[in-house]
Amino acid sequence: MSQILCMLKIKKFILQAVGAVAILFAGSAHALLPIETLDSVKGAKAYLIQTKSLPIIDVEVSIDAGSRYDPEQKSGLASLVAQLMTLGAGAGKAGLTEAQIADQIADLGASITTSASGERAVLRLRSLSRVDLRDQVSQLAALLLAKPSYDQKVVEREKQRLSTALLEAKTKPETVLQQRLRKAVYGSYPLANYPTPKTVAAISAGDLRHFHNTFYRGDRITVNIVGDLDRAQANAIVNTLLSGLPPTGPTIAALPALQQSPLEPIGQRELRIPFDTQQAHIAMGMTAITRSNPDYFPLIVGNYILGGGGFVSRLMAEVREKRGLAYSVSSYFAPGKDAGYFEAGMQTKKQQAALGLDVMQKTISQFIADGPSEAELLAAKSNLVNGYPLRLDSNRKLLDNLSAITWNELPLDTMETWTKQVEAVTLPQIKAAFQKHLDMNRMQIVVVGADQ
Repeated sequence: MSQILCMLKIKKFILQAVGAVAILFAGSAHALLPIETLDSVKGAKAYLIQTKSLPIIDVEVSIDAGSRYDPEQKSGLASLVAQLMTLGAGAGKAGLTEAQIADQIADLGASITTSASGERAVLRLRSLSRVDLRDQVSQLAALLLAKPSYDQKVVEREKQRLSTALLEAKTKPETVLQQRLRKAVYGSYPLANYPTPKTVAAISAGDLRHFHNTFYRGDRITVNIVGDLDRAQANAIVNTLLSGLPPTGPTIAALPALQQSPLEPIGQRELRIPFDTQQAHIAMGMTAITRSNPDYFPLIVGNYILGGGGFVSRLMAEVREKRGLAYSVSSYFAPGKDAGYFEAGMQTKKQQAALGLDVMQKTISQFIADGPSEAELLAAKSNLVNGYPLRLDSNRKLLDNLSAITWNELPLDTMETWTKQVEAVTLPQIKAAFQKHLDMNRMQIVVVGADQ
């Protein structure tokens, strides 16, 4: 009973601290805390933002081990490798089952999560900064990182669970839309692939261990820390987290170069998929910039005007306000470290799909040709700059920003200069950037569920 009460007190304290963090950050949003470079451990890079206001630490371990490294016939491998790290670790008496891991995390009033995206796998932990608690959480996370057990029974159970989720997802038009669009945009590049029950069934526990042994190592890792600790304490955490991992490993084959979406006639770029759904789901997209591209800010500011600004965007005005074709329509850039993506999309009545697609195409085409107006640019800059403090008003948001900066190898003062770079964007820069990086003759189009 005393253990349960202790856990409840710890969790209550964390919730109170998290609730207070927005107030604390609101007063200091323009006095950004510096990013410190920590000591390299086993070839890994490590960074710290000290936030002394709250007794909490947030840590992220990013591993260059995303799904782009999946063998095509075993798509889903990277995700399973990451997901199963918290479901068993170690061996013999020192080993932990998934239940024991969950109990330890709960007892410490902490959280540990794992996931994998296209580019990287991520382990995140949150703990109170009290030395005994943070040390125990770090030691547990180190065990999960270095020695996941990949027990055969757990692997088969999770494979079945994933396969069931994939089958269910195929009944959703938005899933079909995204899968087919990414395939059309990325072509032969690995990010075009997505897991299926067949590819998941082909994955063995041995495949999981081999992938982990190949990719989970110091020279492919970046550690980011935000919270109530100093440089020496942060270095100690990095050392603990990476203590069980090797510094290097076997040679990894280079990924193929990402090819720009090809110039094609509309008949070869448009795919219509019959689907039993209430509305037609429409999307168009093409390859775009990486995050480090010098045109990032003109494109982000321009896209806020085009389709990223909600009710004040061009697409919303043309599609919803003037014609009532959709409740929502938007566009966005998704720039990564090595690949980038642009997409615009909407849902509309089946019988209005052709009109909705035509309006969306013409609006984007006109924006590429002419760019925004001066009034639109001023309004976009104001909204982006004034809203920027909300991107930094908690430890987790700071960690998100720190992660984006270090993963994409951006200047460490990016958070400090972000608003200045937004304010410096000009009309000619937006027009030139959109004309350089977007082309309606390269735009891949997928329509799911429209009347034939």
